[in-house]
Amino acid sequence: MIYTKTGDRGTTSLVGGTRVPKCHQRVEAYGTVDELNAHIGLLAEMIKPFASTHYATLKQIQRNLFIVQTLLATEKEVNFELPQLPDNAVEDLEKKIDHLQECLPPFRSFVIPGGTMASAQCHVARTVCRRAERCIVKLNQESEVDSRAACYINRLSDFLFILSRDLVISQGAEESLFN
Repeated sequence: MIYTKTGDRGTTSLVGGTRVPKCHQRVEAYGTVDELNAHIGLLAEMIKPFASTHYATLKQIQRNLFIVQTLLATEKEVNFELPQLPDNAVEDLEKKIDHLQECLPPFRSFVIPGGTMASAQCHVARTVCRRAERCIVKLNQESEVDSRAACYINRLSDFLFILSRDLVISQGAEESLFN
């Protein structure tokens, strides 16, 4: 059954069984990453017909975001093994950023989100990613957060920005620059 009724009074369970209010900073952090994952899923489906390499990258990012959510949803030591981000997850994003940047015109100005539907959706995902990062930073002030997960989210927003530029240019549209 999808409903348990255990949250009807405004609490939810973390990984490990601890119950916390649904407005708890930990829930806010992993919930925002969940929202980000949904936006990336929409973006992936938008670009699937014309950008299969980016599609595959976004699907891997979604898998990594599920791991980040699990790490954020775990408050205390548990007696089972948690999934971990691949050792090269951050470096993989950096390599993808570097590769895309080599193929793009130099960055000259602030970019106004838009250009194509896919690029606009990429910017939506990027802004949700930045919000997730702020939630994680705030949570880290209260309770230690896996540093690789926090770094991954930070690098992901950079990747999404570069990807948005690539999607505009590869689709033959023009970037809207703030001059």
